Parts: sequence; structure tokens; C-alpha cells
Amino acid sequence: MNKVPVSFIVPIKNEEGNLPRCLSSIQWANEIFVVDSQSTDKSVAIAESHGAKVVQFQFSGTWPKKKNWSLDNLPFSNEWVFILDADEVLPEGFEEEVRQIVGANNDVAGYWVNRRFQFMGKWLKHAYYPNWNLRLFKHKLGRYEKLTEIDTASGDNEVHEHVVVEGKTAHMKAEMDHYAFPTVEVFLEKHDRYSNWEARVACDEYEGKSASSIQDKNVGFRRKLRAFSRALPFRPLMRFLYVYIWQKGFLDGIEGYYFARLHGFYEFLIVAKTYELKKRK
Repeated sequence: MNKVPVSFIVPIKNEEGNLPRCLSSIQWANEIFVVDSQSTDKSVAIAESHGAKVVQFQFSGTWPKKKNWSLDNLPFSNEWVFILDADEVLPEGFEEEVRQIVGANNDVAGYWVNRRFQFMGKWLKHAYYPNWNLRLFKHKLGRYEKLTEIDTASGDNEVHEHVVVEGKTAHMKAEMDHYAFPTVEVFLEKHDRYSNWEARVACDEYEGKSASSIQDKNVGFRRKLRAFSRALPFRPLMRFLYVYIWQKGFLDGIEGYYFARLHGFYEFLIVAKTYELKKRK
């Protein structure tokens, strides 16, 4: 069977542990770009061995970040692109649905994809589930939102920004597997960077303004709820309760409890870093 006419963008930096699993799951695509940030491990060799085109990205420190830069600069052979992180995998069933989407003649410009998280070796069925991201879209019609222009000290890749497309959106049936947190250490390292972003965006007072641009009502609601919660006390406790009680993380067993507790700590980091930044100002 012919390969699917879709272009993948896989942003990386030192992802030799995740990249083989990721790229092996999308060999049915006819174009794969691996956008690298000067990796020092075997990532580039792995990407090339899987038939990917490797492009190097030089970060200016503020804007644009890696994914938007890729959308603006890569020489795509296809109308449709799919953004896939190195710690994500597309399981069986994805190829056929993507083939149908890119071959359809309709007015949908982008598709939201649900993710399930693996944490401590267990797939979470409640905490952080569902988790929708707009990943498949016509590349000329979609870009990541700009939530701030300041240096967020969170790396060169988009963190919590979403793609906004010019046109209608829909939701895919197939789901991605997300191996984001293989260990607690990895969770803490990532969320230390994410909390830098959260604190700086909060100080920039930008985030709440873009909730209306999100083309999924559930994601937009969470964005508005996030902005509202910034003025409330006991935010770390509330974040724990949101994941553990509201999202029914308790049904995920001890892994769900640890996941919720760690997100409460993540919220504490955001609160503390936001206070520190405001105090400096």
C-alpha cells in the first residue's frame, strides 16, 4: 500500500531513548522531519536510519519557538502536517484514519487528537484523561498561539500553547500513547521547566486573554479555569483535588495518587516562582 501523504514534524533534543519507538510508529508517512536542537547523543543517526529528514533549529531566546519555526520554514511536500513529540507513539489504527482524513474532500482544517499518559508503568484511565491536542492540520492554515513574547526560561519548544487554525476543526477517533513520565525524576525535570513558563506567562498577564481562540470547548474551559484559579488561595491543594477527585484519579490506584500529588507540587512551584518574579519587579 502507498504511504500516506502527510508530513510529520518531530521536535527533538537528545531523544535517543524515545526516538526509535516514535519513528517506528509512523513509517507509513511519506515525509518525516526531525527538527533538532544540536543533540549530542545518537538522535540524528537514529532519525536518519528511520528515513527522516533532519533539520537543525537555532533558538533566538524568545520567539519563534521550534514548532512554529518549523511550520514557517520547512519545505513540506504535503498539505497536511502532524506534530508528534518524541515521547509519543501512534498505535495501530492511526494510519488508516489519517489516510481517510487527508484524502477527504471537506472543509475541516484541523483535527484534535486525544492522548493517554503512562505513569510509573501504568496507563492512566482517569487522571489527565481525556487530553486533547490539535495535531493534524493543513499547515498553511495553522500556527501555535503566541501567549507571551518574553524569555520564559523553559527551553526552545512550545510548552502549553495550542495550534489555532483558520477553519473548522474535528476530533479523531484514534488516540496517541504518551510516554511522558517514565520516572518521577523525569516528571520533576520537565515540570521544573514548565513552571518557569507558567510563572512568566502569569506575570505577563497574557494567558487568560487567548482562551476564546481555542477551538475545543473543553480545552478552552480549562484555559479559563486556569486563569481564574490564579487569584485563589490553596492552589497546590486545589490542583491535587482537581486531578485526584474531579478527574477521578483515585480510580487509577496508587499511581493516580502519586500523579495527583506531584501535580500539586507542580502548582506550588508555579506559585512560588510567580511570587519570586513579582517581588523582583
